[in-house]
Amino acid sequence: MRSTPLRRGEAARVVLDVLAYFDETVEEFVRRRHRELRSRGMANQEIFERITAELPHRAVAPPGLSLRQLRRIVYG
Repeated sequence: MRSTPLRRGEAARVVLDVLAYFDETVEEFVRRRHRELRSRGMANQEIFERITAELPHRAVAPPGLSLRQLRRIVYG
């Protein structure tokens, strides 16, 4: 809060959002991103390509997941 122009409540929300981001499992991330991208009208092929590109950039990158593994996470 001291190093930003944020008020106490805003700073607390930012901290909670960051903590939630780092607490999210790979499976939760894949499902959430699939829902978000689907709600924007994207097709599955495009969605899974985007998720595959995003996964290595997470704070703790998971091992490479195949398209089949991603689909299994989303659809069970």
